[in-house]
Amino acid sequence: QVQLVESGGGLVQPGGSLRLSCVASGSPFSMLVMGWYRQAPGKQRELVARITSGQSTNYADSVKGRFTISRDNAKNMVYLQMNSLKPEDAAVYYCNAHSIYTKDDYWGQGTQVTVSS
Repeated sequence: QVQLVESGGGLVQPGGSLRLSCVASGSPFSMLVMGWYRQAPGKQRELVARITSGQSTNYADSVKGRFTISRDNAKNMVYLQMNSLKPEDAAVYYCNAHSIYTKDDYWGQGTQVTVSS
């Protein structure tokens, strides 16, 4: 069982920046593909960014060039640096861990990001 705890959400003005953090426990971190998803009211949850233990990344087209996902394998942490935030980035952001061993997915509790002036 993998436990995920996110932090770092909040209110930011358009054009501003936020960094989300997520710490994982309960599984060897190297066995986890880590990701960030988001869900806005009335919309489906969508992938924002994903990173493998080997540091390979992929991003949603809507955030490319603005968001950066990274991970610290020594600390079991994954981060999402969000720059040039837009009102349409507002959502609840969820940390996700996908076990490459069991194929199970695990979710954090979510952290709210609000982009508003």
